Amino acid sequence: MTLTKPLPRKIAVMGAGSWGTTFAKVLADSVADKGLAVQIWARREDAANEINERHTNSRYLRETKLPANVTASSDPQTVLTGADLVVLAIPSQSLRQELGKFKEFFEPDAVLLSLMKGLERGTDLRMSQVIAEVTGMPAEQIAVLSGPNLAMEIAREQPTASVVACTDSDTAQWIAELCSAPYFRPYTNDDVLGVELGGIVKNIIALAVGMCDGMGMGDNTKSTVITRGLAETTRLVLALGGRLDTLAGLSGLGDLVATCSSSLSRNNTAGRLLGQGLFLEEVNDRMSQTAEGIKSARAVFDLSRAHNVEMPITEAVVMVLEGTLSVENMAARLLSRELKSEGERH
Repeated sequence: MTLTKPLPRKIAVMGAGSWGTTFAKVLADSVADKGLAVQIWARREDAANEINERHTNSRYLRETKLPANVTASSDPQTVLTGADLVVLAIPSQSLRQELGKFKEFFEPDAVLLSLMKGLERGTDLRMSQVIAEVTGMPAEQIAVLSGPNLAMEIAREQPTASVVACTDSDTAQWIAELCSAPYFRPYTNDDVLGVELGGIVKNIIALAVGMCDGMGMGDNTKSTVITRGLAETTRLVLALGGRLDTLAGLSGLGDLVATCSSSLSRNNTAGRLLGQGLFLEEVNDRMSQTAEGIKSARAVFDLSRAHNVEMPITEAVVMVLEGTLSVENMAARLLSRELKSEGERH
């Protein structure tokens, strides 16, 4: 492997959830022949100990064995010191608070890679924007990764592809080279906005599809929601300056299909439970990990209204989550909309 830039001294992965741990495995497998260390920051000391002693993270990845060059610590300073690539894999609504604790330990030239798929509530900022605001780092040191990233499948080394996006093409290529494992194919893109928003809105559409599933609706209904969901995602991305081809790719259509159709999807699962009649509080109690669509739906809807973009599926999901529309009446609301050409943008 010939790198675009020098090999990092160390890679830090901040977050020991399913996707953070899985991506640490991807990185470790990719650079196994380079003698490079990948270290995970785990909030819980017992999780760090399990990774170090048993090379597993059973809470999230069952008995999946992690490579020998993956270690962990519950001390962020230990993990971040000397890390030239820092991967951020924490719940999106916690990012600002956690960055406030981490930033003093970042190496000055470190590249920060976001795996998170959410909008910050209250500011409607994308994760790359939160990172830039809190750390003051330039755009060429901030990247995002998105695509059909169902963690358990990737942990089992089932082949997939994803997109690394950064305004600086050399940085994107460098990250792609570092996470190019035999079962993980990264592509690069400079449309950071489009890649991020595709990964954010698909969670909300997956909630809607899950609700339809939970109510026993068929494949025609679900495929309609997926297709129209892609249409409203595209309207938002184009209104904000993103590109159409991004939404037709892995971080748009690819991620949408995977998240909406898989039982491994947290957002699909949460929507299905809502469709079966559970209250939101009950759904949150049952979920071992965050369903980002629940947290980001209101922020996405607010963003769409601020830019005069019509997003009826997102609006209906927000109304269900906030208790102003019953799940049973969601489909009727969407089908009663004014008749129009399929290609209309509003």
